[in-house]
Amino acid sequence: MESNCLNPEAKTSIYLVGPMGAGKTTVGRHLADLLGRSFIDSDHEIEARTGASIPWIFEKEGESGFRQREQQVIDYLTRRSGIVLATGGGAIMRQENREFLKQRGIVIYLYTPVEMQLARTSRDRNRPLLQVANPEQKLKELLSLRDPLYRQVAHHVIPTSDGSARDLAQKIIQLIGLNTLR
Repeated sequence: MESNCLNPEAKTSIYLVGPMGAGKTTVGRHLADLLGRSFIDSDHEIEARTGASIPWIFEKEGESGFRQREQQVIDYLTRRSGIVLATGGGAIMRQENREFLKQRGIVIYLYTPVEMQLARTSRDRNRPLLQVANPEQKLKELLSLRDPLYRQVAHHVIPTSDGSARDLAQKIIQLIGLNTLR
C-alpha cells in the first residue's frame, strides 16, 4: 500500500478511482455502509440525470460528450461532504476532475491488474470502451495511460487482490483513520 499523508478530518468525503472492473462500486457500497454514509456512483448519476445509458451517450455524443457530462457531475458531487463516491474509470482523464477529487476529499486508487479486470468485465456489455476485437489489449492500453494519473490523484493506493470488497473497505477505513468520524 502506498500513501500520501492527508488529515482525514479536514476532508471527509472518500472518492474511489481506478480502472473498470476494480470494484469501485462494490467496495464503495461496503465502505459507505460501514461508515453510515451516502454512496454515489458517478456513472449511475450521469444515467439518472440524462435518462440514457452510458453506451447510448457514447454512441450519440462520443467519448468527449460523455466526458463533458462526467466533469459536470464530478464537480457537483465533490462539493457534497461526507459521501463515498465511485468514479468512472476514465474520470481522471480530465485535469479538472483530478483537481476536484484531490482537493475536495480523500482519494483511494483501487489498483487492479489487467487479468483481474478482464475476468470481471468479460461479459459486461455496458462498457463501451471494451466493445472491441481485443478487450485485453484495450485494458492494457488504458491502464498504461491511466495508471500514472490514478497515482497522481490518489492519497492512498490499495491493490484489489488483497481481499474481498468488504475487507478492502475495512482496510480503507483503517488506512485513513476514519473510525472516529462515523
